[in-house]
Amino acid sequence: MRTVTLQNTDWIADKTRWGLSIDAAERDALTQQLTQQLADCPDLPITVTLAR
Repeated sequence: MRTVTLQNTDWIADKTRWGLSIDAAERDALTQQLTQQLADCPDLPITVTLAR
């Protein structure tokens, strides 16, 4: 499960870095996956360098 969580985190970081939006279906899928996978994990900050 940890690998999937990292992939989701990378996906979100890439979207943020490039200023890309997500549609409702993508948001719902990510929310569902992350809610299930991170239920026992603390909130950890993610550092993202924005693209120029």
